[in-house]
Amino acid sequence: MTDHAWADIAGPSDSPFLLIADHASNRVPTDIDLGIDPALLNDHIALDIGVAPLGRALCAALTCPGILGNISRLVVDLNREEDAPHIIPTFSDGQDIPGNDLSDAARAARIARYWTPYHDRVTTQIARQKPRLLISLHSFTPQLATKPEEARPWQIGILYNADERAARQAIPALEAQGILVGDQQPYSGKLLNATMNRHGEANGIAYLGIEMRQDLIDEDAGVLKWAAILSPLIAGLKLD
Repeated sequence: MTDHAWADIAGPSDSPFLLIADHASNRVPTDIDLGIDPALLNDHIALDIGVAPLGRALCAALTCPGILGNISRLVVDLNREEDAPHIIPTFSDGQDIPGNDLSDAARAARIARYWTPYHDRVTTQIARQKPRLLISLHSFTPQLATKPEEARPWQIGILYNADERAARQAIPALEAQGILVGDQQPYSGKLLNATMNRHGEANGIAYLGIEMRQDLIDEDAGVLKWAAILSPLIAGLKLD
């Protein structure tokens, strides 16, 4: 198997949309030992549950290309800055990741092996395609193990940093359908927006930062439902 940090979703090169899903996979290369129970690879700490099928469904509905992360966020977090302290996490939602206690050289090698080529791929696609909108697709757990008292009721969150063009249209459009929307919830794009900062904000490209609640897209029916909700909304965004 090719050890790529990404997987491409084919689509026309003149599409105005490019979908990017950093945490779409729980893949751990055979030569990397995280030192954790393999069952945790199906948990939210290892991937954004439901994002890969929803991403493919959205690309099909919008007839656009996509780039899915093809490495677990426990191996390297593709949605972090290159120098972020926790780009290779040693702890996640109550779980130690002992295999990630790396030397500086090993840390740099892993970043060079996965993070750098992933972002190079996104850069290349943007230069070739010149999309007008990036669709940043993530999902969040309804309940953190370390914060069981913290309510996370939103069906979907919309995240943004300085560029609010898409977000300010999407939030009321979703709310008009009776959907409970988190404006900068459960995370703020002012704090966690690395991929969109790098490829959207820095290039003046509008983007829609989506955080789907995982229990709503962990089965085929939910994926189809939300693809049907989101695709016309995205297609109708005014970005001029």
